[in-house]
Amino acid sequence: MGVTGDKFGGGGAHWSEHEVDKRAFKDARLGRRFADLLKRLGDGMGGSIPFACQDWANTKAAYRFFANERVEEGDILKGHFASTRMRYEACDGPVLLLQDTTEFTYQRASPRAIGFTKSINSGRDGQGRLRHHAVCGILMHSSLAVTTEGLPLGLAAVKFWSRDRFKGTNALKRKINPTRVPIEKKESIRWLDNLRQSIESLGHPERCVHVADRESDIYELYCLTQELGTHFVVRTCVDRLAGDGGHTIANEMIEVVSAGQHVIEVRDDAGETVKVALDIKFKKIRILPPIGKQKKYPCLDLTVIHATEPDMPKGRKRIAWKLLTDLPVTNCSDAVEKIKWYALRWKIEVFHKILKSGCKAEDVKLREADRLANLVAVFCIVSWRVLWLTMLGRTVPDAPPTIVFTEPEISLLDHLVGNAGNRKTKPGTLIFYLTKLARLGGYLARTHDPPPGNMVVWRGLSRLTDIKLGAEIAEATCG
Repeated sequence: MGVTGDKFGGGGAHWSEHEVDKRAFKDARLGRRFADLLKRLGDGMGGSIPFACQDWANTKAAYRFFANERVEEGDILKGHFASTRMRYEACDGPVLLLQDTTEFTYQRASPRAIGFTKSINSGRDGQGRLRHHAVCGILMHSSLAVTTEGLPLGLAAVKFWSRDRFKGTNALKRKINPTRVPIEKKESIRWLDNLRQSIESLGHPERCVHVADRESDIYELYCLTQELGTHFVVRTCVDRLAGDGGHTIANEMIEVVSAGQHVIEVRDDAGETVKVALDIKFKKIRILPPIGKQKKYPCLDLTVIHATEPDMPKGRKRIAWKLLTDLPVTNCSDAVEKIKWYALRWKIEVFHKILKSGCKAEDVKLREADRLANLVAVFCIVSWRVLWLTMLGRTVPDAPPTIVFTEPEISLLDHLVGNAGNRKTKPGTLIFYLTKLARLGGYLARTHDPPPGNMVVWRGLSRLTDIKLGAEIAEATCG
């Protein structure tokens, strides 16, 4: 994989400048304001807008920016999408497009200005009847481009929305079979929209592999990948009709013998790490579309992969993954490769965690959905940066530190953190300085500790920013 400073955010400029396209905005002043806001919110990660802006003039300008009707999340993310493509083109091999949905929950006096995400059971009333209430918030469906080594290249597509009040939803489901409703009229269309947008943004569809969990087990999505010339690895939840239609996938997989085993490490309910051997089975099967859509969609020849724990374990759930892919699988090694690709889906969950725990996207006080979406779009870029930094040290540990840090930052890290006790990392390398950064965030860097995680990286970044500001002030005043 090629790594260069100009494409990966290094060099002397602030990293945020590589993720901004000022021309995307309808007014040049909005572009300049966004560039300043991204830098401030990135340097003040986890703080409020007033904390990041530091004075009333800049804080007021930030609020006006997020409330401006001419600002959309697409404008904010356009520069980041372009940089994602540059990083995509700078690396070789297949790239995984991880898709998932998350929700941001808020408490507001007037929740209708934001909208709702779901209806939940809130207990029983005095007469024993179930009570329900709608949760105020917005939803975000994102596509994260990740290399097969786990390095996040950036976001390729993002969609925000909220829902109206939930009235008569259950009654409607009793009247209409959801499988017969056209995909264009369902919220599930977001999976297809994001895939189209990602391929359009990145190009070279033959290199892209859509990876998602069971919510993405949508027949229309599989047909779309063929239409676009791209690929997928999806965990399935539907036992579809197979062959001539007289049996299902499960019936056909029963007869398949194990092709080998794959050993993985998992944590049990007590938090202990244990090794588990999974039986691997795979077979290429002719799969039929849902009965109500067989006139609209063709049959597909896809490979089914089962990775199953042979015995029921104690202290945790049994592992049973059922994957579906259009990629060729001719032996056990091919099947294990696709299983490893699906396991990388967890990266988008980590990305969402950074959004909520690092950027504290659910703590903001904006009162309208459009403003919240604009702010969360900015947080998406900041959160990607933290995840990228964390994984970069693991995928290219011996790369030069200048692809991430400026020369003044490297000098400060050398001055602040000693060279001893950095997990015996090679001096002068990227992982050497990332470990120093993590130590600023509370990382102990003991020999047997795992590599630095996202939390200590974002804490270290915040401290380094403050220290760098202090050094600049000292130089200006003391010479």
